[in-house]
Amino acid sequence: MNPPILLHNTLMRKKEPLGTEQPDRVTMYVCGPTVYNYAHIGNARPAVVFDVLSRLLRYDYREVIYVRNFTDVDDKINAAAAAAGVPISTITNRYIAAYHEDMQALGVPTPDLEPRVTEHISDITELIQKLIARGHAYVEQEHVLFHVPSYPAYGQLSGRRTEDMLAGARVEVAPYKRDPLDFVLWKPSTPDLPGWDSPWGRGRPGWHIECSAMIGKHLGHTIDIHGGGQDLVFPHHENEIAQGTCANGELYCRTWVHNSFVTVDGQKMSKSLGNVLLVRDLLEQAPGEAIRLALLSAHYRKPLDWNAQRLMAAQQTLTRYYESLSKVAHIAVLPQTDPDPELIEALRSDLNVPGAMARLRVLLTELDDADTDAERAQAKSLLLASAAIMGLLQQAPQATLEVLRPAASTQPFDDIRIKTLLAEREQARRDRDFSKADALREALEAAGFMVEDTPNGPMLRPAAEEPA
Repeated sequence: MNPPILLHNTLMRKKEPLGTEQPDRVTMYVCGPTVYNYAHIGNARPAVVFDVLSRLLRYDYREVIYVRNFTDVDDKINAAAAAAGVPISTITNRYIAAYHEDMQALGVPTPDLEPRVTEHISDITELIQKLIARGHAYVEQEHVLFHVPSYPAYGQLSGRRTEDMLAGARVEVAPYKRDPLDFVLWKPSTPDLPGWDSPWGRGRPGWHIECSAMIGKHLGHTIDIHGGGQDLVFPHHENEIAQGTCANGELYCRTWVHNSFVTVDGQKMSKSLGNVLLVRDLLEQAPGEAIRLALLSAHYRKPLDWNAQRLMAAQQTLTRYYESLSKVAHIAVLPQTDPDPELIEALRSDLNVPGAMARLRVLLTELDDADTDAERAQAKSLLLASAAIMGLLQQAPQATLEVLRPAASTQPFDDIRIKTLLAEREQARRDRDFSKADALREALEAAGFMVEDTPNGPMLRPAAEEPA
């Protein structure tokens, strides 16, 4: 029996062994994008993080059901459709297809199920009716609202006090609410807006109810893992717990997993700053695997600052791996090779990808140091099987290098840039972001410099120069 997977449970605020309803089966639901525009790098981080988690789960469990939804009815979608003079389905189908293209380029396969809100209106109205019947929701001015005081445990996930929740950016104040924290389950639609018939008139669902309804439809009343970005903890996931628990009288989710934010050059992404980075634009700068590795270069619960140096370091790192793999391209991979146990152990400890990458570098060294073809076959097979768990190093080496090498060398290594990279490496070491520090060291090595850490600080020397 495998050791348990430990995950930081947002609800309990600590790392816990993963518990599942069935010993050989795990269910995971992750909130997907609202499809009114192309995916940006912040959308890509949870897609990549939970892809790695799903790969680990499939290694440990006989059956994994991974569901990631599309929100395909929303005020932003309505506005985009109105501006273009087309139905909302034209907008959503366009950007769902684009999302699939972008994620495929990042090595993110399609989950087992991808439900859309517009395909689950009857499930949503049934869930709302159940909440009304149980005294947890009410109808007022053609709206249906969840009555937050009916659920005393509200706020446990986010740990917020009532006054903090009232100050939340997405809590709407309206005269038809019995309590300021009450949130909309169903709202009326004017003739120019998308709408569906319901017991409360023509309208459309609120944002929060959609996920609870789709979870109930596809995974049951209680799921094992619920994932998403940190920005969803409140109010979205807080409201999901309230809806699901009150409707069914059962535990809604065992383990809540949230990835942290992505910033760009130290600033929050925003249209006003003009720094919203679209995945498809980044793909013109670097291969998708390099973007994936850059997204994995910080632990998922730590903020990740996206910058040119991080992407360049990922390109240099991949170049180093594929150069070694190209030298053994003629050697066949041994069938049914299991991943490295130490690498798997790192991933089982709250998805410690930086720790797993450190182990992968050891496996690369073993491949480089192998003396016979038999040893090379074993080392190559172990390296590739281990990297596959993280969705890395599965491309043809020579073809990949033809793309990586030009992309990794677009920025010249002048003296100023060398000093900048060295300073960034030292800052990464102080921040204990060892994956980034190692990637920057590899970038410096690719530029022809070895980094020697001394008591007086780091020193650079030419790569060809042997230490005294």
